[in-house]
Amino acid sequence: MSESEMVFSFLTKLNALTGGLFLLCAFGLVGIRQMLTCLRIYVFQALLLAVSAVILGYYHASIHLFVVAALTIVTKVFIIPWVLRQAVGYESYAKREISQVLNIPTSLLISIAITIFAYYIAGPLLAANGAGAFEKVNLPIGMASLLIGAYTVTVRGEAVPQLLGILAMENGAFFAGISIASNLPLIAELAAAFYVLITVLVIGLLAMRIHTVIAKTAVGEMMALREE
Repeated sequence: MSESEMVFSFLTKLNALTGGLFLLCAFGLVGIRQMLTCLRIYVFQALLLAVSAVILGYYHASIHLFVVAALTIVTKVFIIPWVLRQAVGYESYAKREISQVLNIPTSLLISIAITIFAYYIAGPLLAANGAGAFEKVNLPIGMASLLIGAYTVTVRGEAVPQLLGILAMENGAFFAGISIASNLPLIAELAAAFYVLITVLVIGLLAMRIHTVIAKTAVGEMMALREE
């Protein structure tokens, strides 16, 4: 085996490990109810996204993917958690988040079904485009994470976990996207990072207002914010 083949094999295995952990983080956001733990899982998932971007950037010699990794670390690992802690307050994270439509075992089973469905619909796409080793990992896992994030938004009743579900959807979309669009224009990467920050700031401020009025962040009780 040549040196280039050994490097490719190592990068493929490392990216597969990263993808597996990335998908486990999506399951963790469904199965964990404590808000602070959910935030830490999201941060770890963002780190895995950055790692995958670096791996693909090295293989494709793409400066754009290195920029994606840098933006991911700056915005999702540092800025977003800081903004949420400042906007919502530590007490909202310290308590157990119990407002959920379905119980944890049922949600995890549904998440497994969603993952199987994502692999099923990704199969024809991979076959039609003659996908390589990285696409075969990133595309189905990214699609599964996106769909699981959407499911998280629907079953959680608290503003902060719902926001983390939305952010996890964006992580999944980027995890799939970096494998099929390695040279995404820089302006698109900057626009996406800016959009995510604005979304976090708006929802964070809304959650802070809900918590101030009703001492919790349950979105189902937003009627308490109406004017007297």
